[in-house]
Amino acid sequence: MYKFVIKGGKPLKGKVRVSGSKNASLPIIFAAILTEDAVISNVPDLRDTRTAISLLTDMGFEAEFEGNRLKVAKGTNIKTEADYELVRTMRASVLTLGPLLARFGKARVSLPGGCAIGARPVDLHLKALSKLGADIRIEHGYINAVAPGGLKGAEVVFDFPTVGGTENLLMAAVLAKGKTVIRNAAKEPEIVDLACALRKAGAVIEGEGTDTIEVEGVESIGTIDYTVMPDRIEAGTFVACVAAAGGELVIEEFPYDVLGAVIDKFKDAGVTIEKVDEMTVFVKSNGRLVGTDITTEVYPGFPTDMQAQFMAAMCLADGVSIIKETIFENRFQHVLELQRLGADIKIEGNTAVVRGVEKLIGAKVMATDLRASASLVVAGLAAENTTEIYRIYHLERGYENLEKKLSALGADIERVKSDRPY
Repeated sequence: MYKFVIKGGKPLKGKVRVSGSKNASLPIIFAAILTEDAVISNVPDLRDTRTAISLLTDMGFEAEFEGNRLKVAKGTNIKTEADYELVRTMRASVLTLGPLLARFGKARVSLPGGCAIGARPVDLHLKALSKLGADIRIEHGYINAVAPGGLKGAEVVFDFPTVGGTENLLMAAVLAKGKTVIRNAAKEPEIVDLACALRKAGAVIEGEGTDTIEVEGVESIGTIDYTVMPDRIEAGTFVACVAAAGGELVIEEFPYDVLGAVIDKFKDAGVTIEKVDEMTVFVKSNGRLVGTDITTEVYPGFPTDMQAQFMAAMCLADGVSIIKETIFENRFQHVLELQRLGADIKIEGNTAVVRGVEKLIGAKVMATDLRASASLVVAGLAAENTTEIYRIYHLERGYENLEKKLSALGADIERVKSDRPY
């Protein structure tokens, strides 16, 4: 096991490039199940993407991953089962369900694991796939699904916009017979990226990015050859690092057009964010931040995946910030760790009241999930003295070489062997 050791108080300066999106890469990797072969570029080298690739190879697909470029080919002996040992580490593994059903007419997928940030049931996925004609049962911790006559297009209305559910259904509908209409669909940019990748391979899809997606099923699709979008959450995390630690950065491959809510809130807090060109921004700290309120919402609202990082920055803002979490009921686990650094935060139900303090002081802290770990990095960069962050394997699920990128910007951060068994 490893930990981060951060000696804070050093402003950031320089140029950094945002990696490919984890949340866009995973469904596109699993979409390779639908075709004979795929070439996917700009895939970040992360624990989660490696798990996804391992899952495909365990099923019998051939995969070659080098230099952020993934090649996938259908093997000769495909197993339509996603085993517990791989699925338990990553919730996105449930996204194998839709493409396996569509391509092979059956799937056996372990109930998923991943970050412990509250209930994220897959029942919406299962109800949606049942609408397309799948017979689904949950037995002994596995989802067993069959569609011996193939999936058939239908109209599906989600109870609420679910990103994973929309992605699963979208992939299944591509090879279903007839037309599928997905209503109350999630609008996230990563869904748009998946639809673009599938359309480029021959799928017939309209309406992605709106609440109604229409898919006309085809018999087969060709090669998926696609470059994954930049990671909007990594981009936002770099903004949070500058906001908390100070300094100025040029951030390349910055998906400005899909980060409006995050950009607006950091600007309200006093950070300069200027668009240099289509995919480059200049970010500058202007000293003490101003307390700013946020409420997490589905896209295009403020993303729940940026809540913890924004809170870490607000710990050093003048005044009070009210942070309301409406997506996951257990996503304030980072609060106790930020308090260990000297933050003044009180939890009232799904709301955190953050009163800015003069300074944070380094301490030993524990990462509890992916975005919580990023918030501790943000706070550690700003804190006086030394901060040690344990369980950084959470962070390595979603950030590619973060400590190396930050070191190149002047941060004093090291990834070292942990002195604890976690």
